[in-house]
Amino acid sequence: MKRREFLAAVPAAAFALSSDRRDSGMVLDNQDIKTNEVELSITEPGGIQIERIDLFPLCYPMTGYFKFFTGPHGSAGRAAVVVKITTSDGTTGWGQALPIAKWSYETLETAVVCLRDYFAPVLIGQNPLDIEGAHIKMDGAIAPGFSTGMPITRAGIDVALHDLKGKLLGQSLAQMWGKPAGGSITLSWTVNVLSLDEVEKVTEEGIARGYRHFNIKVAPDPVFDAALARRVRKLAPDTFLWADANGGYTPETALQAAPRLVDAGVDVLEAPLRPNRISGYQALKKQGALPILMDEGVVSPTDLIEFIRLGMCNGVAMKPARCGGLLSNRRQIEICLENDLMWLGSGLTDPDIMLAAALALYGAYGLQKAAVLNGPQFLTADVLKNPIKIENGTAAVPQGPGLGIEVDEEKVTALMKESGGRTMTIT
Repeated sequence: MKRREFLAAVPAAAFALSSDRRDSGMVLDNQDIKTNEVELSITEPGGIQIERIDLFPLCYPMTGYFKFFTGPHGSAGRAAVVVKITTSDGTTGWGQALPIAKWSYETLETAVVCLRDYFAPVLIGQNPLDIEGAHIKMDGAIAPGFSTGMPITRAGIDVALHDLKGKLLGQSLAQMWGKPAGGSITLSWTVNVLSLDEVEKVTEEGIARGYRHFNIKVAPDPVFDAALARRVRKLAPDTFLWADANGGYTPETALQAAPRLVDAGVDVLEAPLRPNRISGYQALKKQGALPILMDEGVVSPTDLIEFIRLGMCNGVAMKPARCGGLLSNRRQIEICLENDLMWLGSGLTDPDIMLAAALALYGAYGLQKAAVLNGPQFLTADVLKNPIKIENGTAAVPQGPGLGIEVDEEKVTALMKESGGRTMTIT
């Protein structure tokens, strides 16, 4: 079945979901009392429940070259499944699952089937505040392999539940977590080129749009990569220069590349190897040429704890879209802080809904370095009534309950139809 035919047959389905619990034994202010009253009204017998989940499979149109969105399954645009969770009182929460076939085993087609036939049905009738319970239900629907099952797909549910919970409680994500909101997040511009002749054009485009910080895609050639880094560093001498190999080096070439990259002005090296090259990561960390960040392979907090114990990394590039959502990613940030490790903010070329979630997370935890959230660089459409404000390479953290954004369902439906899909509701 062709992708267009599949989209036409896929539901923008209907289903529904659950909460993490608040600490007790604390002195309550008026907001705490109000929140507790809302929670009690939801959790008591006959209270508010998840009534349905709607799925909207679609593709965001793109501009520019980015290696993960090429070929027959990438050239159509940035695939996404928009998730809408509705409770029995009519409150809605929005999320996005962001599969990338060239980056992960999860595809648009498998994400839709997983959401439609496995995750969503077990969440109907559940307490919309119980996000941890929702993850337990999803674990029961699709068993984990080495780590969490279908993490990119389930992130769409997780983010929608966080948005829903915030709206039900009248709190932003930061307020729900007891954190400051954070005002804005500095962004990093991605330089992904096939030829060194393209470096100046791509870098100067970012500079013209107000970006001061840059990240480069590297591997498998250490010589090319060092030359690329030098050119970007020369054009932007004050940049935080972040190299991402996406697991593209062998252990031998990675050990050659790290010293070359640091000499060329790189500040940090992300995902030099595939995550199962444990001894290779250990050797790179021991070499100490650059801080080594993991990305691919770090899905659950348990994964991260084990990789730290094995001495494989100096930190992690965080991505809510990669690791099952905000619940998992929050804990991973806390693990890094507890172990005095570096954490940086990144994404999966996040469109607007997931971008809002990532900005809220990074703002609440006080991200210090520029985040590789390159959706605004590559995507040319949005589904929000008021798009996220991005000026001079800086993104404002949305304010308000839940994700702090308002999704325009007409835009969602139109973009889905342009992608070849149609709406189907299952209740």
